[in-house]
Amino acid sequence: MADIKASGNTKVKTIKAQFKEAYGATLRVYTGMGKKPADDSETLASARHNNERPDGDGAVDLHGNMLVKTVEDRFMAEIGVKVQIATADDSKLADNNAKLSSLA
Repeated sequence: MADIKASGNTKVKTIKAQFKEAYGATLRVYTGMGKKPADDSETLASARHNNERPDGDGAVDLHGNMLVKTVEDRFMAEIGVKVQIATADDSKLADNNAKLSSLA
C-alpha cells in the first residue's frame, strides 16, 4: 500500500488520482465551507475557505492504516480543506472507522 503526501500546492486532480490508485476509494475534495466540489484544476490551497491558513504545517501524510475519520480531520486541520472519503464507485461515504487499506 503506497503512502501519499498532500500539501497546499497539490492539485485536486492529482491527489484524487493518487488516492484512488493507492486505496481504491474516492476522495471528494470540497471548496470553501465544503458545500461545493473543488475544481480538479485547483490546488488544495486555493480550495480553502477564504484562503485562510490552517493550524497545521500545510501537509498531510496518508498511510493505509489510518482511519477514514482521521484522514478527513487532518486535511481540515493541516491544509484547511474539507474532504470526504467515498466508496470506489463514489455511491456512498466510507465508514469513518474503516482503515484506508480496507477500502479497496
